Amino acid sequence: MKHDVYLALGSNIGDRESYLINAITKVNKHDFIQVEDISSIYETDPIGFTDQAQFLNMVIKVKTDLSAVALLIELQKIEKELDRKREVKWGPRTLDLDILLFNNENIEAEELIVPHPRMHERAFVLIPLYELDKTVSIPTLDQPIKTIIDQLHDKEGVRIWKQKNGVDVFALLEN
Repeated sequence: MKHDVYLALGSNIGDRESYLINAITKVNKHDFIQVEDISSIYETDPIGFTDQAQFLNMVIKVKTDLSAVALLIELQKIEKELDRKREVKWGPRTLDLDILLFNNENIEAEELIVPHPRMHERAFVLIPLYELDKTVSIPTLDQPIKTIIDQLHDKEGVRIWKQKNGVDVFALLEN
């Protein structure tokens, strides 16, 4: 497994935690993807389309042999298996899986932009990412993630929901 990747997960329909856990399990069972670490789960206020339920969000670190586009295709399959419907932009969803960072690469393809183009504006992504790796950087920005988080206005809308315990990657999922 040669590529280091950070993925954002979110859910605000139904049993939100189960959607996150099922997604992580499916990602980890893939032959060419291995989950390395997971953040705590955060409950977050919706942004964009705000007339909807609160989200559960988290970030996971994976290793993969897949290209970024091939990984995106596999993540979209998992979203579909877990009943993801794309009806309203930034609207309610059972599951959202986004590639945040792929190695330290800048990727601009028709179907994918990495680093995720709005991640630096989203506390619900940066806070769990920072929890996982305080040294990680966004290749397109010259600021540490902590500095970016400190400047965000929506960070109060991101609250710890289920704390990751211990050092075991799946400790959070076993509680």
